[in-house]
Amino acid sequence: MARLEPAYDTVVMKFGGSSVADAELVKGVARRLVAAKERGLRVVGTVSAMGKTTDGLIALASEVSPAPNPREMDMLLSTGERISCALVAMAIYDLGHEAVSLTGSQAGIETDGSHTKAKIQSINPYRVVAALDASKIVLVAGFQGVSASTKDVTTLGRGGTDATAVALAAALGAACEIYSDVPGVFTSDPRIVPDARKLARVSYEEMLEMSASGAKVLMLRSVELARNHGVRIHARSTFSDEPGTWIGEEGMENAIISSVTHNEKEVVFTLTGIPDRPGAAATVFDAVAAEHVNVDTIIQNTVHQVAELSFSVPSEDVLATRRGIEQAIQTLGPMTVEEDHDLAKVSLIGAGMRSHPGIAARMFRTLADHEINLRMISTSPIKISCMIAKSEIGTAVTALHAAFQLDQEPLEEEAVRA
Repeated sequence: MARLEPAYDTVVMKFGGSSVADAELVKGVARRLVAAKERGLRVVGTVSAMGKTTDGLIALASEVSPAPNPREMDMLLSTGERISCALVAMAIYDLGHEAVSLTGSQAGIETDGSHTKAKIQSINPYRVVAALDASKIVLVAGFQGVSASTKDVTTLGRGGTDATAVALAAALGAACEIYSDVPGVFTSDPRIVPDARKLARVSYEEMLEMSASGAKVLMLRSVELARNHGVRIHARSTFSDEPGTWIGEEGMENAIISSVTHNEKEVVFTLTGIPDRPGAAATVFDAVAAEHVNVDTIIQNTVHQVAELSFSVPSEDVLATRRGIEQAIQTLGPMTVEEDHDLAKVSLIGAGMRSHPGIAARMFRTLADHEINLRMISTSPIKISCMIAKSEIGTAVTALHAAFQLDQEPLEEEAVRA
């Protein structure tokens, strides 16, 4: 990714769909951008589509076609962010400042050719820099770019405007502020746990696990970009001036457990009758990966030379997963395929658990005390995830948040081991 010399007088400010959901909110975003300009900053804004625009476009496409062509879906979905950018630019002009709105391709955002889930390959932000040098506020349509190979419009997947903002900040050597309808990163979802505590600082590592486990504050790939390019992110509320959460190299609190997250949008596939031979699992996952599906939790059992394989995928990738499995069956032969749409994932995350034994045992004991059955378990050095019945997610999240006292300041070692 092309990177200019650091210019910390530049800020990239990203606003989510709820921040620009109607005309008055659009004007509010314009005022925030202008206020930053009047403080002497060079300002780049990147915005999502208004409110539920993207959902509406997806629904419209499904009415027209049962299986919309991916290239044309990108042409369709990219329009939402362009509308938002143009409207914010108009509002900025009315506040007495110059602005220019740019599409992703006009801003120099080049991606691979994977339609609807493209990844940013490089940014050549020379047009952005020229506009900043002319003292303009620059609006860049989020969630999109242009394929370096085909020159087709591409989109970056759900939450892709986060990735746009971080990538632009990396290319410009700028600060990055992510604005949404929540005031930062919390120890759990405040809608489930009212006494969830806002975190002042979170490490890249912890934020990666939170995003991968269901926290909706930041897109997973945006955190990866931030870590890889050293971009510190300030996640904060559009509707408040209070400080939010800083995401960077180190978390300030050094908590043993940072958060409890959950994800109710996963589906578990179970394949039975797989030949128990080297390469069988690789054949399945190669075929699923070819459909651009990210597999999460995996369990394999073998009985009498026949393997059973279970794995979870995002619910939005069910159709693509089915296609991948069909390709695998052509190579491996017939197998039974089952889908479970009634499971969800609850995760315990914290960098401190590396050096504190007993965290998993306490998690499992807490869930058992509430008669919650564990269907699948996966771990990393700083995360433990369990697949449980979707109907039990609220109970599980609340119980774990209380068991690890996350409504209070970080626990000492003695408290965790008690």
